[in-house]
Amino acid sequence: MLRKDLLRVSRAGGGYRPRFATRDHRPLAARVLGAFESHVGERRGDLDDALADLEADAADAGGDFKLVRGLAALVERECAFETRAPVPPRRVRRAAFEAAEAVGVASEAEREAAVDRAADALGIDPGDVEASLYADRDVNEVLVDADVRWDPNSLLEQYDLSLAQTALFDATEVRVRSNDPKRLVSAVKRLRLMYELEKTPQGRELVVTGPDALFSRTRRYGTAFARLLRTVAESAEWELSATIDDRGRERTMRLSDGDVTVPGVEPVAEPDFDSGVEADFAGRFRGLDLDWTLVREPEPLETGTRVMIPDFAFDYDHADFRLFFEVMGFWTPEYVEKKLSQLADVEDVDLLVAVDESLGVGEEIAARDHRVVTYSGTVRVKEIVDVLREYEAEFVADAAADLPETLSPDADAIGLDDLADAHGVSVEAIEDKSFPDHERIGRTLVRPAVLAAAGEELEAGMSLSAAESVLDERGIDDASAALSRLGYRVEWEGLGGGTVREKGE
Repeated sequence: MLRKDLLRVSRAGGGYRPRFATRDHRPLAARVLGAFESHVGERRGDLDDALADLEADAADAGGDFKLVRGLAALVERECAFETRAPVPPRRVRRAAFEAAEAVGVASEAEREAAVDRAADALGIDPGDVEASLYADRDVNEVLVDADVRWDPNSLLEQYDLSLAQTALFDATEVRVRSNDPKRLVSAVKRLRLMYELEKTPQGRELVVTGPDALFSRTRRYGTAFARLLRTVAESAEWELSATIDDRGRERTMRLSDGDVTVPGVEPVAEPDFDSGVEADFAGRFRGLDLDWTLVREPEPLETGTRVMIPDFAFDYDHADFRLFFEVMGFWTPEYVEKKLSQLADVEDVDLLVAVDESLGVGEEIAARDHRVVTYSGTVRVKEIVDVLREYEAEFVADAAADLPETLSPDADAIGLDDLADAHGVSVEAIEDKSFPDHERIGRTLVRPAVLAAAGEELEAGMSLSAAESVLDERGIDDASAALSRLGYRVEWEGLGGGTVREKGE
């Protein structure tokens, strides 16, 4: 983004069009880059003089000095300046001003006398006083690094992007069509902007509402619109239409993928979640061992003529079922009303909504046949898990009903988890079944003959590790349960391991 005073736009025909750079400006971009590179180790004031000469040359050629300043502003952000002085400037100024007050400076000779007096007080040479006195002023800072990531072509690309971003500072509404609408919505939600997805004859159109509809204008919104443009421009195909408040007059700015691109540099990383509430919930939920997979921003849902993308979805691991999950935090009454309207039009899906209790709309959402939990501060994971357990109980019952009452796996030993996976059900769906050919040892089903063969190789006094090896060879994972079934116990020896003993010893 550029400063507002560097914005260059055309208002021809009542429109609002950024005055983008062209390939003819490549030599100018090269000269700006060269000015910085050639002034490494020199004062900022000398660099400013060189850039001023470029501005004058551009003006003489019928160009715009703002273009030079805009290019220079982008390059300067990539550079490093530092203060170089023999003695800290503030310390020198204090001594110099005290000396000037004592001497009374009204002539050049008196000034020299004050400098000499300050040098004596500091124990340095008068020349060091002169070199340090104003070394920390911007004009005297030294350019120490101009290792810029752009060449002339990519600098012009960055300029066009920054110019368009600056033009969006005064936008009150932005409409975007993109070949990647889901990614676009994700960016809008991260930026905490209000939005809708509308279906049009040309496809889905993202409508981002600006501040004027509900708030007084703030720079935060203009900056958010500008940041959104970068995500838009990273798509292969897109069109953008923005309503601009141009000093009280409404104008329309139209952009497309042919106008703005993103240079081949890494963007600043952005957070994955729209809010701390969502990030906190996702982190705590993913730490649980459940038969549900949390999906971030699943597919769009039809809501009449519009579309909404829920914050999350829960996929059940043992059935083709998805529960959508929306976190509805505090926002304006108008936004809440829009959200309620969307929820009213969502049909044929299972939707769970976590509502900030301060909104007081939980009953209204429930009346729209959606599941509702309320929260204050953070979403309580237990309440969400309780809802999932209700669904899970139905799936377990259905899966158990579809299986025969007796199960006879082919393997000599098999874990309940593996058997459940083989049938495409949860462990709970098979736990109450009968296994006539196997004995249940902990979480493993074992043929009696296999268990007996293992028992013949075990004996009291052998190490626990040796006993575990015997059992592992036969596919028996739960050593403790198997040893207990065979009449053994483990005598632990501190942290060094254990010894197998007969029960009762």
